[in-house]
Amino acid sequence: MPFVSTLSIAVPLSFSRSIPKLPFKPSTFAPKFPNLSSPSSSLRPMNFFKALGIPFGFSAAGVSSDPAGAAIAQGPDDDTPAAGQQFAQFGAGCFWGVELSFQRVPGVTKTEVGYTQGTVHQPTYEDVCTGTTNHSEVVRVQYDPGQCSYEDLLETFWARHDPTTPNRQGNDVGTQYRSGIYFYTPEQEKAARESLEKHQKLLNRKIVTEILPAKKFYRAEEYHQQYLEKGGRFGFKQSAAKGCNDPIRCYG
Repeated sequence: MPFVSTLSIAVPLSFSRSIPKLPFKPSTFAPKFPNLSSPSSSLRPMNFFKALGIPFGFSAAGVSSDPAGAAIAQGPDDDTPAAGQQFAQFGAGCFWGVELSFQRVPGVTKTEVGYTQGTVHQPTYEDVCTGTTNHSEVVRVQYDPGQCSYEDLLETFWARHDPTTPNRQGNDVGTQYRSGIYFYTPEQEKAARESLEKHQKLLNRKIVTEILPAKKFYRAEEYHQQYLEKGGRFGFKQSAAKGCNDPIRCYG
């Protein structure tokens, strides 16, 4: 996700570096978000231009959806976890940092980032970023319930993001960055709702996390997978070792 180095619009390049910090103070269990002026900022160019009302390579009509494709996209996740394993799905902003958080959890045996809850079959990252497909960026976690409980995963989910900001995490703005727990079983749904109720008591602002059945999971492009562990565009590799608590830095 490279940042734009040259602009063809009448906005000074220095403008993006002079944007004031957002008046946002994360809760005690949420991570601090990067400064807009930092080279490690997770601000995406498409979100920056969208905030200014400037199109970024997408038509005003957005991405069209056909009824047959929408039916598939809205269907259940029909993939199967490995023997003795279970799936969980979480949306908590940019999926790079969220994935690394879950990679570090003991008992998690596999993670994949992708798109779900939308109305377009086989969406691309560019499709999702138009904001017209209703997809959410998510991490699908495969875990061993003998080593890691679903409740453990929920705690990682809450700790990774601010669940009180609708369609936004830090500098990333858009419906694809919404907070969501997507359950596979009635037991997961029950645990998710009880966990939300518990965390709501810790906050002054209303939690906006959606809790919905897991739907068709579309695996994101390969370069998104384990992005921060592999070093991303700048080659700054971050540890995915089990139990690691190093700060997670999201950058594009």
